[in-house]
Amino acid sequence: MADLSNERANAAFTIGHVLTAQSNWLRAINYYQASAFGFDVPDPKQEHAFRNMRDCARRYIAHLTPAGEVVEIPWLEGHALEGYFLPAPAASRRSPVVVCMGDPGHRKEEYLFKVARYARERGISLLAVDLFGSDADAKFDEVIGRPDLELSVGCVMDYLTTRADIDEHRIAVLGDGAGSSFVARGVALDNRFAAVVCDGGIWDMHERAFLMNRLSRDGIGSGGFERGWLGRRFHCPVLVTVGGQAWLDSGVVTDLFERLKSHHPDISLKIFESSETAAAQGHCDNPTLANEFIFDWVADRLESISA
Repeated sequence: MADLSNERANAAFTIGHVLTAQSNWLRAINYYQASAFGFDVPDPKQEHAFRNMRDCARRYIAHLTPAGEVVEIPWLEGHALEGYFLPAPAASRRSPVVVCMGDPGHRKEEYLFKVARYARERGISLLAVDLFGSDADAKFDEVIGRPDLELSVGCVMDYLTTRADIDEHRIAVLGDGAGSSFVARGVALDNRFAAVVCDGGIWDMHERAFLMNRLSRDGIGSGGFERGWLGRRFHCPVLVTVGGQAWLDSGVVTDLFERLKSHHPDISLKIFESSETAAAQGHCDNPTLANEFIFDWVADRLESISA
């Protein structure tokens, strides 16, 4: 299915049907990612799928109006981050931007079909980044075990401030996935962001609470775990969205959220219930509903800064 969509896209582009080509490239990206998901060990078919997925992504962004870019962002020695930068359409001045970063293992190509249109429709540029690096995944296994993944978030901000087409005072972050607490930690370490949508550190707090309970039950002191998210400070508005039927019980999420809110008042929680959909893990049952809510919230916060 992925190969057929890719071939259909290339054929449409050859005869000048660019919009049809773009929609099929996006479809191919989605299918390639799905076909390669869940491999426990490297496999030639998986590598082929990811290579084709990256090729489709490059063709897609190259033929946007205005055209997107493949960018390299310095991070670790020998392991630069790679991103897709999509300028806001018809921007006549420095534009706001939303950075999309998923948990380790998420690939940036996903954001091209998942959220890019919501940013572009609202006049916001988009930078999609993952941790695999510009050499695809050559050092990913080494990188993923690092205890300081959150420092990558500051490197992305450093890169954006060098661009002449970006309003450095209107940069938001969307941290996607259950492991996106590293994005929350990165934003908490950097006061340059204008808004963030992430888990707020709730998953970190949940894991910390589990470890504290386990150590307490085993008779081991847990003082080292007492210093956690409640000691951190966000410097911008924060939105946390979860599904009512997601992995963490909504009651647990609400309790941890209230603890966060006592230290950071400008934080909001949206729980999507089953009656409205978007209630599954990652809002996968209705991502459109969740993304409309998220990007309306982001647009409102960034617009308030320019007003």
